[in-house]
Amino acid sequence: MNSPMTTIPEQLVFELPHRTAMGLEDFLVSESNAAAVALVDRWPDWPIGAAVIAGPRGSGKTHLANVWLKRAGATPFEASAISREAVPAMASAGALLIEDVQKITDEAALFHLLNLVREQRLQILLTTETVPGDLAIALPDLRSRLKALPLATIEPPDDALLRAVLVKLFADRQLSVEPQLVDYVLVRMERSMLAAERFVAEADRRALVLQRRVTRPIAAATLDVLGY
Repeated sequence: MNSPMTTIPEQLVFELPHRTAMGLEDFLVSESNAAAVALVDRWPDWPIGAAVIAGPRGSGKTHLANVWLKRAGATPFEASAISREAVPAMASAGALLIEDVQKITDEAALFHLLNLVREQRLQILLTTETVPGDLAIALPDLRSRLKALPLATIEPPDDALLRAVLVKLFADRQLSVEPQLVDYVLVRMERSMLAAERFVAEADRRALVLQRRVTRPIAAATLDVLGY
């Protein structure tokens, strides 16, 4: 797609931070993510104090994980930072959020941590981009333990959810757009939450440079530059 607005004037653009609404009431629910929302809603009535949310990058895992983090008073950790030496201090937090389990490097340490969760009746939520059964885990005991945890999977978004996400992302940036523009973008963009985030961020930047509202020509140029 070629657009006369692909090249924009060279101007200074000050990237002001915008606040993304991150409460559960701000999370858009559809069939694709309802199971994950229900999982967070059920806490603290989880049968074993541990659960997994799986979904692709940009699917809303972090949003839901942060909702649980605040409710549980949990401490966040990246799976890649887990080590045998760090496990006792991590367990002392009482409630833990472990993000991106697919990036784990010390499998024995994570297995030890999960044992402590069970023995000490701690609370833990893990997130991963793929379901535990598809993770490249070499340690059989860890693979078995992860597969046994309650799992909620976030599926690819449907049209209704993507449309609502686009509207919300524009609203988070205090941008008003016409419904027809959202529909125009929806049928042309990549089908993912991450693509929606990238589109809105770039459209906002271009509109700021041009000092205009987000119009169809700006949307077309944004789709073009992002390769959609």
